[in-house]
Amino acid sequence: MQKEKVDVLVIGAGPAGCIAGSIINKQGFNVKVVEKEKFPRFVIGESLLPRVMDHLEEAGFMDAIKSAGFQRKNGAKFVRGNEVCDFNFSDQFSKGWNWTWQVPRAEFDQILSKTLASMGVDVEHETAVKNIEFSGTNSLTTVTDKTGKEKQIEARFIVDASGYGRVIPRMFNLDKPSNFEPRKTHFTHFKDLKRPEGTDGNRITVVVHQPRTWIWIIPFSNGITSVGFVADPEFYTGISEDPVERMRSIIAKDPITKERFSDAEMMFQPKSIEGYAISTKQLYGDGFVLCGNATEFLDPIFSSGVTFAMESGNKAGKLVCDTLNGKEVNWPKQYTDHMMQGINTFRSYVAAWYSGDLYDIFFSENPDPEIKKQICSVLAGYVWDLENPFVKKHDKAIASLAKMIRHRKVHH
Repeated sequence: MQKEKVDVLVIGAGPAGCIAGSIINKQGFNVKVVEKEKFPRFVIGESLLPRVMDHLEEAGFMDAIKSAGFQRKNGAKFVRGNEVCDFNFSDQFSKGWNWTWQVPRAEFDQILSKTLASMGVDVEHETAVKNIEFSGTNSLTTVTDKTGKEKQIEARFIVDASGYGRVIPRMFNLDKPSNFEPRKTHFTHFKDLKRPEGTDGNRITVVVHQPRTWIWIIPFSNGITSVGFVADPEFYTGISEDPVERMRSIIAKDPITKERFSDAEMMFQPKSIEGYAISTKQLYGDGFVLCGNATEFLDPIFSSGVTFAMESGNKAGKLVCDTLNGKEVNWPKQYTDHMMQGINTFRSYVAAWYSGDLYDIFFSENPDPEIKKQICSVLAGYVWDLENPFVKKHDKAIASLAKMIRHRKVHH
């Protein structure tokens, strides 16, 4: 059987894998990426957060992404009935980027993987991992290409950025159920002929359809808009099983989507994803580290997925290089604690969204501008800025603010 030898094997050519691959390659290590799918391929996670700009820049992807002409995203708008809450990334607490992009992921991910290949990294698509054997930190991975031909890759370290494929967690029994209730999303892309003019037409809008059910509306620069409903599975009971009928039916249930999309053309048959929240028992082990959705996926509400993918890809890439360079690396502190700090901050916000605490905060009258800036930084992905009280005390800060707002309302 054919054998290859590399320093680092990266599984998955999505954002986490490409960032890690570039960081490791820049430090002079021989890195290879294997990706099961053929690109371009469809995936959700289309609204980026400003925090990812740091990673795109550091990994050398910025020029390629800029030249693609994606839709600029300067903030986010939340709507409940006639109430509107607007966040503008230029008005935030943390120092950082004040804009990012909304991207069709098929195109975005393909640019990342092509740019990585242009840097001299061997990126092999349609190649699936069949088996991994570790001896200490060294590994021998058996992969199969699209013709069914097997080969083996020897590596000194593996970065698992396989996303929902979760190669190492599944192979070594590291999967752990999420503590979030299962939700179901039904989504498609529409030809958006009734897009509003100006800012309203080009930024992400989150519509509260009913408690615990919300809609994302993400416009792209090509005139297509991504629309998805996220709800408890019961929401879909009694609605047609046919994907197109189901989409038309739920689009008609909300005044905003009804007016804009009821007769709009769908670009593909709507898809459903259910029970996507997942966790893992550990983020690293001897000779491997997990990145992106191979670690933990929370919920689409604040678009945190790609941010975690890139943050973990960047961090893992650097720590793998340090390890291979013989430096002392404290993986629990430098990797697990770091990633969990961000994940747990967003976890509090996701939980507060579904409990209704964030509705009370977002739609309150005369919000405190300073607090709004601090929350805006969280929504921009700066969840590692411990100067921000809404990051540092994320669990308590939201709950006590919501309580105070409710108290004020009752006594007015």
